[in-house]
Amino acid sequence: MQVRPLLVAGAFEITPRQFPDDRGVFLESFRGDLLAEHVGHRLDVVQTNVSVSSRGTLRGIHFADVPIGQAKYVTAMTGSLIDYVVDLRVGSPTFGQVDSVLLDATDRRAVYLAEGLGHAFLALENGTTAHYLCGAAYDPGAEHGIDPLDAQVRLPLPDDIDIRLSPKDAAAPSLETATARGMLPTWASCAAWYESLATD
Repeated sequence: MQVRPLLVAGAFEITPRQFPDDRGVFLESFRGDLLAEHVGHRLDVVQTNVSVSSRGTLRGIHFADVPIGQAKYVTAMTGSLIDYVVDLRVGSPTFGQVDSVLLDATDRRAVYLAEGLGHAFLALENGTTAHYLCGAAYDPGAEHGIDPLDAQVRLPLPDDIDIRLSPKDAAAPSLETATARGMLPTWASCAAWYESLATD
């Protein structure tokens, strides 16, 4: 298993080693000990989520208040998707930075993103199934969104796909508006939270 840091601090691409034979394929899709060597602490999986999406479905950009936030470990079980990580931590050295990884059922990569980071993905095929390991349970009062089509964020979206958004995501504020309203987590609060997780 290879772990590669992304451009956004606190986000990583994980590429598993696969063992195919005439019966199929075997792989380790998650190794908490290896991930912890890069993240600085174990991911305490509290909740798992599954979403099935049609081609063109864009989910996000979602984030949660820190503390507690919600770290995520995302992979595609079927189909393919572009996974986006956005640094929404005000004061972060990479604030506003976006990185993306293709997740599919061929290479079976995963993306880990720390608490405080924004997350979105675009389904490239019908029936794309995304699977998330989450470091905290969903808290509707602490969950927020940023407009995924915000020109300031500039998600690198393919030109040949008609985008579908939920009404909630379509109504989400721009990055500028969310910043002005004080909705975003701060780098200081996130750094303190990461340090607390590393010492638990």
